[in-house]
Amino acid sequence: MDVTGGQAQSKGKTQTLRPSFDATVAVKPASSHTPNKKSLDFVLRTGLAGGLAGCAVSSTPSHPSVSLCILTRYIPQAKTIVGPLDRVKILFQASNPQFAKYTGSWFGVVTAMRDINRQSGIRGLFRGHSATLLRIFPYAAIKFLAYEQIRAILIPTKQHETPLRRLFSGAFAGVTSVFFTYPLEVIRVRLAFETKSEGRVSLRSICEQIYHEQPPRISSSSASSAIATATTIPTPRSGLVNFYRGFSSTLAGMLPYAGMSFLTHDTAGDWLRLPALAPYTTAPNPKNPSAPPILTYWAELLAGGFAGLVSQTASYPLEVIRRRMQVGGAVGDGHRLGMAETAGRVWRERGWRGFFIGLGIGYFKVVPMAAVSFYVYERGKVLLGV
Repeated sequence: MDVTGGQAQSKGKTQTLRPSFDATVAVKPASSHTPNKKSLDFVLRTGLAGGLAGCAVSSTPSHPSVSLCILTRYIPQAKTIVGPLDRVKILFQASNPQFAKYTGSWFGVVTAMRDINRQSGIRGLFRGHSATLLRIFPYAAIKFLAYEQIRAILIPTKQHETPLRRLFSGAFAGVTSVFFTYPLEVIRVRLAFETKSEGRVSLRSICEQIYHEQPPRISSSSASSAIATATTIPTPRSGLVNFYRGFSSTLAGMLPYAGMSFLTHDTAGDWLRLPALAPYTTAPNPKNPSAPPILTYWAELLAGGFAGLVSQTASYPLEVIRRRMQVGGAVGDGHRLGMAETAGRVWRERGWRGFFIGLGIGYFKVVPMAAVSFYVYERGKVLLGV
């Protein structure tokens, strides 16, 4: 007897057949791990992973498989460990007259930190750190989520993935993030550059100082000689525009920095996933075994650290120019410096070495920070399912 439960065709009528009881039920294959990168959920998750990556740098716990819940315990310590080094680097880059004599050696770094502690106490070593903490999360969140979105546009398929497209994706992501967070960067640098010992320099006072800075007034004796210059060079203004001092050099520096950072990280990741190395450098995705394997913790840290080394070297001269432009209102006659004028000053003062002042401190800070940042971001994406 047929157990299909179906009905045979009779008298020219076709009857609907029910499925057989002994038929094998087809199992729908698992869908591939291809999240919709244009969805709000994906944007929010990548932004959260990026923000945590920025906050967790230089303060992650020792165990590599830590969860995001544990990582959030370390957010208040973000960049705090390297805060004193960061301030000394800014003082060196901006050629603060009081600390210029210490540049050129690691012993000078220690001496500068000792003098800051002697003049302003331990607080002086962390001057500008409050603005750093305010800037970390939005900067990193915007940078990483912008990279994912721009990359999805420029590299829609694997066939479109080229080094140049990776470079542009990272560069545009860096420009996007710095545009929205640049005023906080200027405030941070000006706080760190301030060395006056009388009283405590507050965040509010430095903001008011930057906002109300005026261009130097032209005296009547020099007015006639300055007419031609005034007609060709726009007069600097006070107000919100002062919070974008050095923005042009920042954009120029961010293109190679962010571009080379993401390009180097992705390229190093490809090298570490080569068949000869994959058994030692990759591991299954714990959240989705069907997804491509992820890099082991040490391989991810290696790729991120190498990315930080390359990007810091490529963009450092422009970073020095940017620092000098950002403190332009606090030194000299207060007029707004252009990129060419600032570069000329650096060259006349120290030659080509002037463009690499503090690079050793930069390596000491950026390489481990980039390694941890990329590691936390990639693990954050896995844990958040993106």
